[in-house]
Amino acid sequence: MKGQSKSPTRRDRLIRERVHDAYKTRKKLPEPTVCPDCLAVFHKGRWQWGARPPDSHNEERCPACHRIHDKYPAGFITLSGQFFQEHKAEIVNLAHNVELNAKAQHPLQRIMFEEEKDDGLLITTTDIHLARGIGEALHRAYHGELDYQYAEEGNILQLSWKR
Repeated sequence: MKGQSKSPTRRDRLIRERVHDAYKTRKKLPEPTVCPDCLAVFHKGRWQWGARPPDSHNEERCPACHRIHDKYPAGFITLSGQFFQEHKAEIVNLAHNVELNAKAQHPLQRIMFEEEKDDGLLITTTDIHLARGIGEALHRAYHGELDYQYAEEGNILQLSWKR
């Protein structure tokens, strides 16, 4: 058996990453599917804004509306500090502008609610990317201390900004 080489048997195995986002769609939705709550359309493999197609007979809640309905945010932004108290309206307006820009392209990125806390404000979002975007915009505009904490389990980001 000259010339034949026997390749060694590989003993490693493929380790699959476990998907931690319970709100991520596990199946391919039929196109077009419309969210009955926000009217976003699942088309070409993603949720997007657009007119309801006349041939859409499928309705299913999008992941963002599902999170809002279940009151289960993905992003938690805590704003605090003396500077925040003095410029609260301006800072909250910046957060809403970041959301408007993100939501225009990505319907699943939304602010869920705002809750007054003793020393500041808690803003929750449907998406960790929006939470991070708001935090980075605040840091660019006003500097201050920005801290990120990603949860090991689940698709959750806790962010705090203080100045």
